[in-house]
Amino acid sequence: MTKKISILGSTGSIGKQALDVIKNLDIEVLALSAKSNIELLENQIRQYKPKYAVVFDEYFANKLSKNIKDAQTKVLSGMDGLCQIACLNDCDIVLNSLTGMIGLKPTLEAIEAGNNIAIANKETLVVGGELVTNAANNKNVKIIPVDSEHSAIFQCLQGCKEQKTISNLILTASGGPFWDKTENDLENVTLEQALKHPNWSMGPKNTIDSATLMNKGLEIIEAIRLFNISEDKIKVLIHRESIVHSMVEYCDGSVIAQMSVPDMRVPIQYAFTYPERKECPVSSLDLTKVPLTFFEPKSYLSKCIDLCRSAVKIGGAAPVILNAANEEAVRMFLDKKIKFLDIQKIVEISLKNIPIFKNLSFDDIIDCDLKTREYIKRLDV
Repeated sequence: MTKKISILGSTGSIGKQALDVIKNLDIEVLALSAKSNIELLENQIRQYKPKYAVVFDEYFANKLSKNIKDAQTKVLSGMDGLCQIACLNDCDIVLNSLTGMIGLKPTLEAIEAGNNIAIANKETLVVGGELVTNAANNKNVKIIPVDSEHSAIFQCLQGCKEQKTISNLILTASGGPFWDKTENDLENVTLEQALKHPNWSMGPKNTIDSATLMNKGLEIIEAIRLFNISEDKIKVLIHRESIVHSMVEYCDGSVIAQMSVPDMRVPIQYAFTYPERKECPVSSLDLTKVPLTFFEPKSYLSKCIDLCRSAVKIGGAAPVILNAANEEAVRMFLDKKIKFLDIQKIVEISLKNIPIFKNLSFDDIIDCDLKTREYIKRLDV
């Protein structure tokens, strides 16, 4: 039977690869969305012929509407548009590949509508993880991870009947471009150096998060939400080859790993076809040609991981503050307004100085996010 999908963020890296995967599957695209890249979105509309397209920026939405007046696709805009395509009645799965806090509300709306989620939006689980997982449990909605690490753990847990049999989840990290640098080297890191990821093609924000290892800290928080496991049972290992995407260690000493070439189309496709597996348009893994090495991250490179562990232990608004502070700091670094190591300093200062409240509603999360960003704008770094 043909599956039907809405893609939130179809012009980003994950969205584009998702559409590449869909070409080989029996999946109908119901809706696509972009922030403002209407040129690419128009090309996607003409190829996949969705019922709806959303452009978050209203000006560009109006422009796209004029450009595709010969097509049958209805153009929507803003958060209302994103929520509408997340809640379509005939949708089987919603891919959330948006970047930033914008992904939280459409996810909650999709769950309320009973639509399963393929999640590639870290912020949704980092800042609103409890809201999202509780809502999904209440609605019996599946949340299937798309990030390579969480997809790997998800796959390694298939057949696990009891939570108590899990000893550890082991997240692997490429280490980014600075895994072998000294602490002094990091003082003078340039933007160009930080954007040169050794293995993965990602957007600038995610690439910087990989360089600071913040991505791995955020993934710890995500894993806690996705797999209902305590923070102390989640380990991180540097694995330069990016072949082993993550592992699960069981109580009997067995370690089950998921391996593939570093190509995001593998976890994207599994999220779409789960629980089935289909042939995927990626090269096969030749283990005779790939060494597999693992080691612990250096302490001065794992400061952001430690901050994430602290935030999740504190709970309440702490992960919201951490996420907003990191986003703002990364933006400042991308604009060349601060140094590389200032990113972690800004996050640490924010966690220490912004009041942390408990039992957050959706509105509380949004309010805390905004206040954190306003606080950072007043910082003299």
